[in-house]
Amino acid sequence: MAATHVEVQQIGELVRSQAEHFERLLTEMRRVIVGQEALLRKLLIGLLSDGHILLEGVPGLAKTTAVATLARAIKTTFRRIQFTPDLLPADILGTQIFQPATATFKVKRGPVFANIVLADEINRAPAKVQSAMLEAMQERQVTIGEETFALEQPFLVLATQNPIEQEGTYPLPEAQVDRFMLKVVIDYPTQEEERRILDRMATVRRAPEIQPVIEPQQILDARRVVDEIFMDDKVKDYIVALVHATRTPRDLGLDVADWIEFGASPRATIYLALGARAAAFLAGRGYVTPQDVKDIAPDVLRHRVIISYEAEAMEKTSDDVIRHILDHVEVP
Repeated sequence: MAATHVEVQQIGELVRSQAEHFERLLTEMRRVIVGQEALLRKLLIGLLSDGHILLEGVPGLAKTTAVATLARAIKTTFRRIQFTPDLLPADILGTQIFQPATATFKVKRGPVFANIVLADEINRAPAKVQSAMLEAMQERQVTIGEETFALEQPFLVLATQNPIEQEGTYPLPEAQVDRFMLKVVIDYPTQEEERRILDRMATVRRAPEIQPVIEPQQILDARRVVDEIFMDDKVKDYIVALVHATRTPRDLGLDVADWIEFGASPRATIYLALGARAAAFLAGRGYVTPQDVKDIAPDVLRHRVIISYEAEAMEKTSDDVIRHILDHVEVP
């Protein structure tokens, strides 16, 4: 036990030295983004966990601005893809172009070949186009014709979407939704935050210029530290219990079984652990607490728990189900 305590202390010191880079990143992003602290931290959790993020909210809540600000604050490549109904998979991945002089095909790479890719309003394009991102998101590679190209690390897809009931949107395929580590729902700012937005942004001048404050290699180094953060077996068991509660709630005595059509996949278990470690990293700790898991659980689970028609009839959402599970599964 003493050896473990010493190891945790050593990891904690390493975490605190690495976390300084990300505090600078947060500070730089706050120069443009007012409030939305939860959103900014979730973006960093995705960056540290090598996990893609889906941002959902009505237009005008700074979803696109937050992603663009994050990208500018990192010395890396950034591409924005505006998803529209007439977009084609080749517009994202790239295509082969015939060269008459040599009678050969040359590969022209698409905008997905960047470290940070903003898939703006991803649910404005039909499923065929959305699915073009699957290989890139899961395998970190792209196949064009008979050639496969590895994507440079770090590679992160940050997608935005309007609520599905908005006119002119398409539901994302379940296979693609599951590739997103987090689904972050963005709400309106508070009255105080909105006043600060007015003071800062209600001018014809440009927004503050963002300076790159972190290198890609520092992100990769931080990820290795995140992997070393200590997680007790009881916390691991808690994560597994939460995920299994979404599949077999009756086994745990939870009365939400009729609200759930399908529970979370094993990806949820993996991402809960990764997200909790990243949250501990941002807090400057070398160990994970159950609260780290609870804080990240709604964003990891809300798009993986499919509610039943009965739940919809009762106006229940996946967030309601997750909240009930978090309230009733025993915390170590």
